[in-house]
Amino acid sequence: MTTALNHPTTEFEKKDRCADLPHRPRVLLGKMGLDGHDRGVKVIARALRDSGVHVIYSGLWQTPRSLAISARDEDCDCIAASMMSNSHLVLGPKLLAALKDLGRPGIPVYMGGILPQEDIPTLLASGVARCFTTGTGLLDIVAAVREAARPRTPAVESSHPTAQLARDISLAHDGKSLRPGAARRRPKRVIGITGAPGAGKSTLVAQLVGEHTRRAKAGNAAGRAAVVAFDPMSPITSGALLGDRLRVDFNALDESVYYRSLAISGEDYHALPDIIDLIGAADPANPFDTLFVETVGAGQNETRIRQHVDRTVVVLTPGMGDAVQMDKAGILEIADLFVCNKADHPGENELVRDLRDIAGKRPIIETVATRGQGIAELLDALA
Repeated sequence: MTTALNHPTTEFEKKDRCADLPHRPRVLLGKMGLDGHDRGVKVIARALRDSGVHVIYSGLWQTPRSLAISARDEDCDCIAASMMSNSHLVLGPKLLAALKDLGRPGIPVYMGGILPQEDIPTLLASGVARCFTTGTGLLDIVAAVREAARPRTPAVESSHPTAQLARDISLAHDGKSLRPGAARRRPKRVIGITGAPGAGKSTLVAQLVGEHTRRAKAGNAAGRAAVVAFDPMSPITSGALLGDRLRVDFNALDESVYYRSLAISGEDYHALPDIIDLIGAADPANPFDTLFVETVGAGQNETRIRQHVDRTVVVLTPGMGDAVQMDKAGILEIADLFVCNKADHPGENELVRDLRDIAGKRPIIETVATRGQGIAELLDALA
């Protein structure tokens, strides 16, 4: 959503403008069509985060359907979509139609970018809730997102099982009572992925769910994969920038994977047991049998994820420290399997050598997640 950058992020006042709302607003930012410009939308994302909003950024070159899947699965309060390719009169109605088809027709759609004034009445008549032109200020966008945060009801407006799952997760994460009769079942495999910031966890998880989906379509894997990805919540505004979906190609995966981004403070996994069981029971006809839980970038003493998963993967990269750092890092003790990612970087041999000194019989898998290298071997080891 391109806008006048009249409040540069470096000067934007950090203030929780959402503390009085029924829940922390969740907005999906996406760029539809062939729009390859992202500077403006990143400024908007930071301003929303600094106002206390939870921002899910899905990245460039989204289709109406991929945006609708993301908005439904993330249980967003609104979608803010923009484009600069003069295709708004086609893509806007297609996004609204996709939301209806996927079980969440009530999510409001805000559109921005290069929108000619004469086209705005047509967009509003088609069902677009708000239109933002290039002169719109950041505080106006924050106010619009605030207005979209209405009280959540236990049931959504359709019987779509994935739409209902998304709402159930929201209630559990907020500490609210779940709807009566919400089914529970633990998935067959719950795998925790942890490691330091920048180790490539999100890319690794995206590659794993892609490989799992390919195997499932070929009849070589059971059920679907799901992901719960945690990101940090601001200690000042309680806002969050949730960018894990950036690594996933939902134009290709479509509904074969369920992906949910959540913001937490520290290692606050209070709702994770409920979320795990809700995902496992969500769709008995086509269940999520494998669940990946991606943690916030972890330090040496962040080990609580081990209490909730069946197997824990610790991701490391070359250059993270010497053997002494490994010996004192408590996070290495919780690993059932080590991944040495970015194996094409200098220092990989030294990293693997140091790991072998402490790993014992625990497997060590070398990967280059950006190229898909080692992903099949890693999934074999986990399965």
